[in-house]
Formats: sequence, structure tokens, C-alpha cells
Amino acid sequence: MAFDLDEAIGAGRVGFFTDTSVCIGCKACEVACKEWNAVPDDGLTFTGMSYDNTVSLGADTWRHVAFIEQRRPLGHQEPGLDGQDFRWLMASDVCKHCTHAACLDVCPTGSLFRTEYGTVVVQEDVCNGCGYCVPACPFGVIGKREREHGGTAAKCTMCYDRLGAGEEPACAKTCPTDSIQFGDLEELRERAERRLEQVRAAGVTSAQLYGHDTGDGVGGMGAFFLLLDEPEVYGLPPDPVVTTRDLPSMWRHTATAALALLAGVAAAAWLRRPDTTAPLRRRRKA
Repeated sequence: MAFDLDEAIGAGRVGFFTDTSVCIGCKACEVACKEWNAVPDDGLTFTGMSYDNTVSLGADTWRHVAFIEQRRPLGHQEPGLDGQDFRWLMASDVCKHCTHAACLDVCPTGSLFRTEYGTVVVQEDVCNGCGYCVPACPFGVIGKREREHGGTAAKCTMCYDRLGAGEEPACAKTCPTDSIQFGDLEELRERAERRLEQVRAAGVTSAQLYGHDTGDGVGGMGAFFLLLDEPEVYGLPPDPVVTTRDLPSMWRHTATAALALLAGVAAAAWLRRPDTTAPLRRRRKA
């Protein structure tokens, strides 16, 4: 199970650090991701939600840039809107490549696997389209494609093919502000802590790291973020927990209950067995 992978993926693990404080909402990461990975069009419909036309992650949206409008100041910046406080939060969301990945636990075919880089990848040619991984993900990252596109599960692979060639993922390569940073996960965590201090010193006291803590409910994320507000504002769960956390204890309780049931059935059968000595006792009396 995924709970046993901490040591196996410790050394040489790579990941993303997304610094939302410098995201400009250009969506270059979305375009680069689609172009490199041949991700199908996801509709590009008008949602009425600011400039957000993708809404959320899914089988055909592996990078999602959120636009969040707030009537409050951003640190010491002047919004220039006739004295109105205003800020625009932008963030590029992606699969978290969790340390404790529930999608790995529930996949019956081995389509989902942990790579040598510590990332989690879907093998679409192995996926049977069961969809178990979709509700298992606590972040709503994975989705199933329409039947005409194969009907299989799909999500960010952190450009597994590019990593094998010594290249960084397409989204990080194309990001013009280095909001999306790729590299050794431990080094990125140290960099994120330093960046958090800088942002808070600039007056954004609400800034925080999300997915940085290896002691959280998913064992730390392979893709973590510097946020300027609470996770809920960005549509992220505030305290994510791997959805298969209780599976081992559930199986133990199920096995105990099954053994108790079998013992009860055996005892009942023993007590209700026929008395084969009765005819012998009657003959002796006669």
C-alpha cells in the first residue's frame, strides 16, 4: 500500500513548488501542458468566473489557473482603484503527487504506479476505466475521459517522459515568472521557507505554505504551494487526509468479525448435532 512508500521515495524525489505570489495568470502552463501531453480540449466555455474558463482539474485539465478577486489590499501595494482595496489572487493548481496516494491503493490493475522520481503516473493503456481512483483522490485531481477519448483515467504525470530525458516539466519550463519551480523536493522545501519569510516581511501576513509539511494527512505533497490566503479560498481542502487511511484497520476488523461469525456458526452446528447414542441407550434398557 502507499503507506509503505515513505523510505522508497525519500532520496532523489522531485516535485513542484508553486509560488502564487508571482503568478500573473497568463495560463502559459495550461497551454504548455496540453501541447506537450496531447491533452484533449476541455471546452473553453465561458464560466462567468472571472477569467477562469477551466474551473477545476480533471482528465482533460492537468493544470488549472485560478483567478480569485478579493476586496482587500495585497501587502503594501496600491490597487489604483479610486481608493478601493482590491487584490487578484492567481494560482496554478496541479496533481499533488502525494506521499500517501490513495489512488495507488485502490487501483486494481496497477495502472497507477510510483515512478523512480517519486511521482504518481497513470498508464492509460493499462487502465480499465473502473474509476475507483476518482473518488479516492482527496483533491479531486483525477477524472475519467469521455468514452470517445478512451474512457480511462488521466491526470498530471509531471511530464514523466521529459524527466527521463533530463528535461523539466513543460509547465515549469514555460512559466515566465518562475511561479512554478521544479527540482529536488527537499531543496524546494527549503527554498519555500525562505520565500515565505520574504512575502510575510513584505506585509502579506496571511501567506502560508500548503502541502509543505511531511506530517500532514497525506504525508506531504510532491507539489506544494505558497498561498496568500487560506486554502479554502483557492478551492483546496484545509486539512486533506488520504482517503484510504483507515483501510488496514477496516480489513482487520472485517477479518475479526468474519472469524467470530465462523466460530459462532461452528458452535451452533456443534450444539445442534444429532444424538447418535440415543438408540443404543434404548436397546440397553430393553
